[in-house]
Amino acid sequence: MITIKDVARHAGVSVSTVSYVLSGKRRISSETSQRVRSSILELGFHPNAGARALASSRTNVLALVVPLRTDLNLPVIMQFVSAIVTTAREHDYDVLLLTKESGSDEVHRVVASARADAVIVMDVEARDPRIPALRELDAPVVLVGVPADPAGFGCVDLDFATSGARAVSHLADLGHRSIGLVGSPPAVYERKTGYATRFLTGVTERARQRGVAVHVHPCAPSYTALNACLDDLLLPERGVTALVVHNEAVLTDVALELRRRDKRVPEDISVIALCPDAIAAIQPVPLTSIAIPADDVGKIAVEMLMRGLAGEQPAEVRLLGPHLTDRGSTITAPRTAGRSA
Repeated sequence: MITIKDVARHAGVSVSTVSYVLSGKRRISSETSQRVRSSILELGFHPNAGARALASSRTNVLALVVPLRTDLNLPVIMQFVSAIVTTAREHDYDVLLLTKESGSDEVHRVVASARADAVIVMDVEARDPRIPALRELDAPVVLVGVPADPAGFGCVDLDFATSGARAVSHLADLGHRSIGLVGSPPAVYERKTGYATRFLTGVTERARQRGVAVHVHPCAPSYTALNACLDDLLLPERGVTALVVHNEAVLTDVALELRRRDKRVPEDISVIALCPDAIAAIQPVPLTSIAIPADDVGKIAVEMLMRGLAGEQPAEVRLLGPHLTDRGSTITAPRTAGRSA
């Protein structure tokens, strides 16, 4: 395989001179430039993607950072990825998926080697350790999520705090006074992932405002963990008459396990979920839900990057309002419901 060193040797110039001819970033005499280009043609040298990118100053590639941790729900993540890829293609961009947990180092290598023009980062934590390194990148960065300090970044996400509040208000309006939250996996809360902590805050604050008792149980993505979660939430003394589920991995099993316990949805217990509409609609009992708008978030993230690449995008935080669809899995609380506080 012919390399850039072979071209330099054949043309009698340095490797850096060949690079400058390819990139156009430094003025090279027409005689030298012509000699280099003649050598490229004669040797049949094909510049790699990075070198071609230097010539145009663009790779037409977006880097998408998604650490594929075991506590993430892959089908939901892929809805975001699909929306980002589809929108990127509309702008003639490809997407490079980066899945290692050491995301900031990997992103630096990709940007520094001219393999991507801009970056989208998912699974953002409140005190995300990647933030300082991302701020140093010489490329536009958009976060799907909102860190504690979003200064300098474009951020887009569902308004999870308002979504949590909306779920509680919906149940409180139906007369429920004691609700259980089937929460995200414990590791998600431990690393203070933004979406989970904001949803939890929205639930607990609105419950306090409405005089509703809320019982929270983080739930690992397994049937055994769900069993333990429901054993706790459905203790008779809690008087729980409704469940809020923020855990797509166990969502199907919630209805099945409630049925096994002779609890009918919604006659004996109401259930509302935070999940994509397509997932809520195909459950054993179609669930009233607040939608996770993966398509909208993915599209907006790419559009933000396109404006950033054009030098037009100021840093901004865009939170999308919740949309609740009633599919009949939440009804008026039973009159005999417990009123524990």
